[in-house]
Amino acid sequence: MAQNRYGPGVRIGNWNEDACLEEELMKDFLEKRDKGKLLIQRSRRLKKNLLRPMQLSVTEDGYIHYGDKVMLVNPDDPAVEADVFLGGDLSLCMTPDEVQCHLRDELEVPCGLSAVQAKTPIARNTFIILSVHGDATGQVLRYGQDFSLGITGGFENKMLYLSSDHRTLLKSSKRSWLQEVYLTDEVSHMNCWQAAFPDPQLRLEYEGFPVPANAKILINHCYTNRGLAAHRHLLLSTYFGKEAEVVAHTYLDSHRVEKPSNHWMLVTGNPRDASSTISDLPKPPAEDTRAMEQTMGLDTR
Repeated sequence: MAQNRYGPGVRIGNWNEDACLEEELMKDFLEKRDKGKLLIQRSRRLKKNLLRPMQLSVTEDGYIHYGDKVMLVNPDDPAVEADVFLGGDLSLCMTPDEVQCHLRDELEVPCGLSAVQAKTPIARNTFIILSVHGDATGQVLRYGQDFSLGITGGFENKMLYLSSDHRTLLKSSKRSWLQEVYLTDEVSHMNCWQAAFPDPQLRLEYEGFPVPANAKILINHCYTNRGLAAHRHLLLSTYFGKEAEVVAHTYLDSHRVEKPSNHWMLVTGNPRDASSTISDLPKPPAEDTRAMEQTMGLDTR
């Protein structure tokens, strides 16, 4: 009966060619590892920059100023269903393409955006309020004034700007096919945005007033006159997991009032803790709660 008499030490076929090929592959691997060009090394460097902790600006007068570092947060809407919608406060984040994250350790341009449940300021969700008409660092941002939103993503000497343009057959959002919002390094009129008061009946009266920090506002694109919106019901599969889609579209109810998907807050830093935001501070009890505590003798003040 025939038996296989070949062992591990028997060399058959093009054994010399296979040995040389394995040696070349090992040399190529070691060379890429020493130069930091392996896919896992590039991915780790990019993730390290995007997840780098950031410190938000602390407002002293309660208003937003040019040059402030803030987070753009879509506040939680208690009316939505938690099992269908992505609940909680959603912060606007830069979202690079998942394939490009493994091929390069730098940010691609244009870069995508999404909304994620993140309350900690990091490099991918910390934006800078910039002026589009010269240097205005330190001046108060007012309703109706043009401004741009820049983000570095944890990289030095690199600035990307929040931009948008009219949708076309070849350029639109991935899930809703509405007007796309993206990040680009080109400075143009597509980077201009304006803040508006949420109540349409008082919107004209508030023109020229300072924009308050940590309060609900509308962020409208100047070129297309569309409002920045978060789609809590449309999720994207990103490099960091499931995140909500962000578009430029104005949603109005039956009273011609913008819906909660268009509401945003410019969240500033916590003066007590540099690693948190002002929204992390405990809220003071309401007046009716204080009166009840005083009546029951529970007020410890």
